[in-house]
Amino acid sequence: MVIQKEKKSCGQVVEEWKEFVWNPRTHQFMGRTGTSWAFILLFYLVFYGFLTAMFTLTMWVMLQTVSDHTPKYQDRLATPGLMIRPKTENLDVIVNVSDTESWDQHVQKLNKFLEPYNDSIQAQKNDVCRPGRYYEQPDNGVLNYPKRACQFNRTQLGDCSGIGDPTHYGYSTGQPCVFIKMNRVINFYAGANQSMNVTCVGKRDEDAENLGSFVMFPANGNIDLMYFPYYGKKFHVNYTQPLVAVKFLNVTPNVEVNVECRINAANIAIDDERDKFAGRVAFKLRINKT
Repeated sequence: MVIQKEKKSCGQVVEEWKEFVWNPRTHQFMGRTGTSWAFILLFYLVFYGFLTAMFTLTMWVMLQTVSDHTPKYQDRLATPGLMIRPKTENLDVIVNVSDTESWDQHVQKLNKFLEPYNDSIQAQKNDVCRPGRYYEQPDNGVLNYPKRACQFNRTQLGDCSGIGDPTHYGYSTGQPCVFIKMNRVINFYAGANQSMNVTCVGKRDEDAENLGSFVMFPANGNIDLMYFPYYGKKFHVNYTQPLVAVKFLNVTPNVEVNVECRINAANIAIDDERDKFAGRVAFKLRINKT
């Protein structure tokens, strides 16, 4: 025999819901007394307070092992890469000599990039160092901060310095300057106490033919040891990394030329096919003339 459940009216359902939320007879709120709710809230307060304290302690302990000045792990940066300036999308330096707008953007970028290298700023902030040796500044048990940096004066860039240059780094005449810089790696002794320099070539035979001649500043693309080691952004506050400027004199016009520049140093590998920027940089150069 099936017993049919008595159907409750809408009013009865509402009354039961009201009694569940607050029962005036038992003084229960949502099925629990005030004491029961107090114990639950106290439990979660203690529980989450403990988790917060444990997380805070863990973070504090971890931060004690981290230096404010030197990354703890930098094994992926063992070999510095090279980059070019002006910084362009896809590393393409395209110049239309008759179109000022096509190269003025490069000139503006270079003006801003080279401003810290002005001789007056370098003389004010950085030291005149002895060439041919590393400029080491050990702490010797006492924090030596900030570290001093060696001067790299803009005038060292010769015809690519842009100082009083009506050709705008050569871009208005189709003889552009491209600047090569080595990425910074903290506490890296570039060159392993031997001289080093930057060289540039056309990637293929036809590129070498179309590239034509060029000059480099400083002479032979030399990078001096005195600009190393680099101690990090917070330690080396006024550090300006050394540059090599390449002035291309007679690139075949209206032809895309693939150029590769590399650093020749005893402790910098340039043949790692997995890393195209390790010790080298490749870019495209095109000079359009009508």
